Amino acid sequence: MFLPQEIIRKKRNGEPLSEQEIRFFVEGITNGNVSEGQIAAFAMAIYFNDMPMDERIALTKAMRDSGMVLNWDAHNFDGPVIDKHSTGGVGDVVSLMMGPMIAACGGFVPMISGRGLGHTGGTLDKLEAIPGYNITPTNEVFGKVVKEAGVAIIGQTGDLAPADKRFYAIRDVTATVESIAAITASILSKKLACGLEALVMDVKVGSGAFMPTYEASKDLAQSIVDVANGAGVRTSALLTDMNQTLASSAGNAVEVREAVRYLTGEYRNPRLHEVTMALAAELLVLGKLAADTAEARTKLQHALDSGKAAEVFAKMVAGLGGPADFIGKMDIYMPQAEIIRPVYAEDSGIVTAMDTRAMGMAVVGLGGGRRLPTDGIDYAVGMTNIISLGETVDSATPIAMVHARNEAQFLEAEAALRQAISLGDAYQATPDVYETIRGR
Repeated sequence: MFLPQEIIRKKRNGEPLSEQEIRFFVEGITNGNVSEGQIAAFAMAIYFNDMPMDERIALTKAMRDSGMVLNWDAHNFDGPVIDKHSTGGVGDVVSLMMGPMIAACGGFVPMISGRGLGHTGGTLDKLEAIPGYNITPTNEVFGKVVKEAGVAIIGQTGDLAPADKRFYAIRDVTATVESIAAITASILSKKLACGLEALVMDVKVGSGAFMPTYEASKDLAQSIVDVANGAGVRTSALLTDMNQTLASSAGNAVEVREAVRYLTGEYRNPRLHEVTMALAAELLVLGKLAADTAEARTKLQHALDSGKAAEVFAKMVAGLGGPADFIGKMDIYMPQAEIIRPVYAEDSGIVTAMDTRAMGMAVVGLGGGRRLPTDGIDYAVGMTNIISLGETVDSATPIAMVHARNEAQFLEAEAALRQAISLGDAYQATPDVYETIRGR
């Protein structure tokens, strides 16, 4: 018989924990046998003393097993069950294109996504801008859409990794969120509960990233790759750039519009295209749907050019309650802001830096994001035609188009945008993808 306080004491003193001890503690988090104070003490002990790899794997698996673990065997899929996850950013609309692209290449993608909080946008908030789209279908409908469309993007149910929900809430109010061991277990417990065979992780780097430095982002990526592979899921991570907004837009309805324009070929932001292709190609190789990334890129480009990826997206939207003719009549269905107006730079020069976090907070200020998890969202507001680093601006070149409900909102966003952009004489470009970390 284990005692929670003895497990806490061992971790506090830097002594190793067994898989059984970790599993016992996580069961206590789930069923309430471990108190809030004990969870806080355990989180603080992990924060200061870290966890070696075997403990990280044990914590992740125990949290995965704290609720329902999806099993897709009964569906008889004729391809692998695979997925991607991002640490979040501004204008990061990759999931909306990549899920359908992977499905068009023979993969099955049961994507459980999150809402936006802080400066980062959430995939669920974007999809809820589509009238009728249901992010909380029954398990039966979820499975049916994954089987028929090849992809379904929905929200987390209470049945998936419930230990993580309680553990994270307590970490959030006890200043213990910034532990790579705990972040790894939080991300992966939910993903691994989806019954995946392979996963690609998008870890952001830069001014709009979740982790504060390149080194911290790399440490998190390495931890996720090692833990996921250790738990039996083939996983790679890509370190991608978040020193500027990824798409040309930031907001909810505006990002859905950009995703659809990307899928139909009407407009593809080159940076967004490169990051999406790099992640999707890595996942096709992990899922054994392509021999190497070169073959994978050819298949993905064909999925786009043939219209199949757009068709898959339309099928997913309709299957989850959205309009059957959404792609053709997107502008009729999507909410629009009353004011759509350009913001100009006050000086001339080359855009040398962007405070991407501030760009995200400008969207929140418009009402397009949350300061608190309980806040409502205005799907129509945001920014489009956002300038890229290295471009030259003057009084006639907009930094972005702001979509606002009223003049006061517009003026606040205008000031924030001007503040977020730095101008200079020269710009040194950074890569879209810095490096790929694969299982050892």
